Amino acid sequence: MAEKDMSEKTLEELNDVFADIVNTLLFDGDGVITEDALSESNPYSNYTANGKIREQERDVVKYWNNNMLHIAKVGFENETAEDADMPLRVLSYDGAAYRSQFSPQNNDSRFAVTTIVLYFGYKKRWTAAKSIYERVEVPDRLRPFVPDYPINLFEIAYLTDEQVSKFKSDFWFVADYFVQMRKTDKYIPPTDKITHVSELLGLMSALTDDRRFVEVAEDVKKKEKQNMCTVLDEIVAKGKAEGIAEAREEIQDVYSWLFSMGRGADVEKATKDEDYYQKMLEEYKNR
Repeated sequence: MAEKDMSEKTLEELNDVFADIVNTLLFDGDGVITEDALSESNPYSNYTANGKIREQERDVVKYWNNNMLHIAKVGFENETAEDADMPLRVLSYDGAAYRSQFSPQNNDSRFAVTTIVLYFGYKKRWTAAKSIYERVEVPDRLRPFVPDYPINLFEIAYLTDEQVSKFKSDFWFVADYFVQMRKTDKYIPPTDKITHVSELLGLMSALTDDRRFVEVAEDVKKKEKQNMCTVLDEIVAKGKAEGIAEAREEIQDVYSWLFSMGRGADVEKATKDEDYYQKMLEEYKNR
């Protein structure tokens, strides 16, 4: 599994975060699902295409249980860009989950299946299909016999402030980030304590395609204040350190080149005169 795929899933796979996302988005913040009512589920299922059996994988999926019995299977799909075939994908995932319940040893017990699509785009709203009817051309005479299948799509960046405030887990940081970016294209970090530092920054890195989040995770975990302010401070500090290291390497390259040309006097002058160094640097780049 690709590193980015793993990073996308690690935070949401934590029971406190998974329950929080479902409770906030589906149940308006009510604690309907508890952490201890969740258990792991196999994210893989098969389908046949062009005569070949192929494997499909959900991003995150768990069982919701009651007294050891499955009440439902709930899955998440993370999307940073629109997918016109999302209704077909969701129907495929959910259909496979229902099909897996066919068992001679399990004749009476059946459970519901639902999928939540989390869309993280903040520069534009989701305009792609949200149901089978929006994606598939169904003749009018046939519509009474072809059930529609709408998806449970949540545009995280377009949640209201009230909705975001109902998140109780580290997913709050994710929602807050994308809402801020949608509103102002800037991010003012909150001072609230992060519970799952590595997992949160892994998801942020995957969703923003910015590896700096994961690169500072270990440094942030060592700090007394583990919040998004510290995260951004570490990113800035790391950037400055890398910039200094690159500058030093560049200077060494310029001086080595000058020495190789027998121009030690130019090196001596460049070390004392910044303008002269810039002139030597330009000459080095255009050599």
